[in-house]
Amino acid sequence: MKKLTITLLFALLTGFQVSAQRAENFRLKDAISGSEFELSSHEEAKAVVLIFTSLNCPFSKLYEERLVALHQQFADQGFVFALINPHVRVEEEETVENMKLRAAERKMNLPFLMDGDQTVTRQFGITKLPEVVVVNPSPTGFAIAYRGAIDNNPQVAANASLKYLEGALTSIINRRNPSPASTRPVGCNVRFLRP
Repeated sequence: MKKLTITLLFALLTGFQVSAQRAENFRLKDAISGSEFELSSHEEAKAVVLIFTSLNCPFSKLYEERLVALHQQFADQGFVFALINPHVRVEEEETVENMKLRAAERKMNLPFLMDGDQTVTRQFGITKLPEVVVVNPSPTGFAIAYRGAIDNNPQVAANASLKYLEGALTSIINRRNPSPASTRPVGCNVRFLRP
């Protein structure tokens, strides 16, 4: 019983810590439009969904169709979606031209941001691709509502029994805190630039 109580207390505190964590403002260039995307300019959104991804990661490729479907499902309900590529200066193939091409091929009609110096990736503590961070606007700035995996089956979308991102966004629509507030992402390791 004591072990269960400690486990539940830890889970509650961990969930609270994630949901109470602040998200600093950032500004990144969109490879598709060439314009700047600034987090603070989306204070009127229900939430901002940041998807850290790359062109070459096999796990990221497996999720592209699912992300397009989630964007179509939730964008009209006040959610802002943006892809963030931390491998722009890490891998030769991760270019503006290739990002535009992939977005067109997959009909990803959302910003595809370049985090060339990986400042935003480090700010959010991203270690895997794809990894999602959902941030809610509040009077004191943005707070992280959910972070982690998109669902529990990277290989086969139809076999995903836990749709974490969809559940988090549905919770926000219903004015509830997402539960779970964090999950362990599965995917490719972020390749960080050497200092």
